[in-house]
Amino acid sequence: MRVFLCIWKKWTTFVRRLNTMRYDKTDLQQALKVLREGGVILYPTDTVWGIGCDATNEAAVARVYEIKRRVDSKAMLVLLDGAGTVQGYMEKVPETAWMLLETTEPQGDEATRRQGEKAMTIIYPRAKNLAANLLAEDGSVGIRITTEAFSKALCEQLRRPIVSTSANFSGEPAARIFSEIAPELLEAVDYVCHYRREDKTVAQPSSIIKIDEKERITIIRK
Repeated sequence: MRVFLCIWKKWTTFVRRLNTMRYDKTDLQQALKVLREGGVILYPTDTVWGIGCDATNEAAVARVYEIKRRVDSKAMLVLLDGAGTVQGYMEKVPETAWMLLETTEPQGDEATRRQGEKAMTIIYPRAKNLAANLLAEDGSVGIRITTEAFSKALCEQLRRPIVSTSANFSGEPAARIFSEIAPELLEAVDYVCHYRREDKTVAQPSSIIKIDEKERITIIRK
């Protein structure tokens, strides 16, 4: 537990700096329009650039796999805008997960992190109310609570979780900044968000931990 809390406590300045940037509301509304219509967007997140869609829409999720050239046996994670929304997508949230969420969810100015520090994704057992092809074979799903302004606003206004998978073709490196995204990938999605295209801050993928129904923790990625 201490390891995860240390990772989270380090997770500060980067999001603070990002949240001082102002996004264009037209950009946000266009992204939301595409998501509501079952489309796929390319957008900045609290970690690397991501490919996203409505996480409850099976057809949209299938299209993300197609764009990524990835088999759907490899589950994708989703973003939510707050810890309180997690229980709507789990049969039961493990107590260990609640402890992590309650301890690590930022409050006010704490919704920040430093460049080079990592966000935390938790893989939960027995997911529900999500697209079936989004889940792992054991029924689990990875969820990250985003504090980055644009992706948080997307989740809040869509009122559904959003798929967040790295903006790259399967087997290739994740795009840390916008300029690293393959032109072919930009053309494959329905909308490419404008926010943070010029941001050169190099982000890292999140750490990933898995909690099973017996409260056992497995570190997937530090």
